[in-house]
Amino acid sequence: MSLRFHSKLVYLTFLCLCLTAFTCYFFFGRDGYKPLHHITPDKAPKFSDDMGYDSFLSAAKSHAEYVRNKDSSKPTAFDQVNYLSDWLLESIRSLTGKIKENPDPGELHRFIIENYDIYQAGGRKDKRSRQMLVTGYYEPLFEGSLTQTPPYLYPLYSPPDNLVKEKSDDGKPPRTGRITSKGFTGYWNRAEIETLNIAKGYELAYLKDPFDAFLLHIQGSGRIRLPDDSVRTIQYAASNGLEYNSIGKLLVDEKRMELSEVTVPAIRNYLKQHPEEQQRILHHNPRYIFFNWGDNLGPRGSSGAILTPGRSIAIDSSILPDKAIGYLTTQKPEVNQNGEIVRWIPLNRFVFPQDSGAAIMGTGRVDLFWGHGYYAELAASHMKESGHLYFLVKKTEIR
Repeated sequence: MSLRFHSKLVYLTFLCLCLTAFTCYFFFGRDGYKPLHHITPDKAPKFSDDMGYDSFLSAAKSHAEYVRNKDSSKPTAFDQVNYLSDWLLESIRSLTGKIKENPDPGELHRFIIENYDIYQAGGRKDKRSRQMLVTGYYEPLFEGSLTQTPPYLYPLYSPPDNLVKEKSDDGKPPRTGRITSKGFTGYWNRAEIETLNIAKGYELAYLKDPFDAFLLHIQGSGRIRLPDDSVRTIQYAASNGLEYNSIGKLLVDEKRMELSEVTVPAIRNYLKQHPEEQQRILHHNPRYIFFNWGDNLGPRGSSGAILTPGRSIAIDSSILPDKAIGYLTTQKPEVNQNGEIVRWIPLNRFVFPQDSGAAIMGTGRVDLFWGHGYYAELAASHMKESGHLYFLVKKTEIR
């Protein structure tokens, strides 16, 4: 073997090793991908809170009630450590006690570093630094009617009697469907429900615009202003069990929009400009939501907890812990006097995983509940930011 050939071989081998190392680092990070990573204090964020402590106390109280009522015998996994619900409840109580002392940011950060183990969500598998995609949702307000009279023509339904859930024998989540002469089968999709009058007789209310009804399905809850100016809340009751398909992604795939352009206002505007495409686009999402009337306490998440604006988040609770205290870092919009977004500024706050959603899947997605009103709609409709999500558990004497 010539020296020249040997040198080339060494160079190519070295190049391949570098490319392999870079690929592994890019996709998995230095320590490999995991749903949760226990991190050392030097890798933790500077813990502070850009909201008032009152909202923390309200959300923490609601979350503690949820944890207290959850099955306490089943431990929750954090990386390689399991915690029982009682300890997660103690973690909430301890931080709540400190917040009641109204600590300054420096004191609060030191308290957490000294007393809590910090876990970071694994983030999106195709991103470095465990980045999350952070979106927002809100409680919309639409004009509607209890009767189908013009212009209120588009129904919202309560769960039909033929919508059933079948428990699984292998421990998997129950299936949603219907019973036929041939046994259990899947439920009808959005197009079938809306064109074949599948849910006729189960109408709760009617809206003016099919996209308004579709948007309520996405948000999961909302408020309806009736012709007499009274307002009633409506909340998620059930779904048809089918997977969620994004119509925003459809418009990108069909080259009708760039990914950066996809927002709720942009989609609404596109449908107004192309009414002949509206039904096809909306029916691209086969998932269908059924509702019940809510109470006056506010919208509730899938946990049953009353959602706190700016504090409640939706995560994939099959992978990430839904009983813990969360901490979210991302960006939020700042608006001018005309209600226009002028820039995006840092958002750093404690949050509580109290909700879930068909579109919130995996360890790289988190959805922040903004509440209701103009700013809530604006923030939720435009938010597609990168961020990081952490979970806090009070230290034990032995880890």
